[in-house]
Amino acid sequence: MDNFMTHIVSITILLFLLITFLQSGIDKMVDWKGNLNWLKEHFSATFMGEMVPLLLSIILIIEVVTAISCIMGIYHLITDGTTYYAVVGMFLACLTLLMLLFGQRVAKDYQGALTITCYFIVAIFGLYVITL
Repeated sequence: MDNFMTHIVSITILLFLLITFLQSGIDKMVDWKGNLNWLKEHFSATFMGEMVPLLLSIILIIEVVTAISCIMGIYHLITDGTTYYAVVGMFLACLTLLMLLFGQRVAKDYQGALTITCYFIVAIFGLYVITL
């Protein structure tokens, strides 16, 4: 219980990131065609238009790896207090969100980029807290 209370802020942020990336990854797996069609249209006027299937696959993989890292981070923070997987999970979350932000900026979807920025603030704050 001491580890839980010591790392309660990091655990809460990891739970937030876990929910975010697990849900997003599951949605991509369950509705691959719908996501692919929407994204092809979204990026049709950009240099990324022809690369959407590859880029969507990359995002799916990194989202799943991020979610798994968050699970492992929560587990290790609670059981033995080690921060390695928590740092990895939060860093991957930041990296993933930067990739998504880049895509939204390229597509000139500034409102979408703003939304991603809100998630990024949480992730980078978590990375800051866990590395103190």
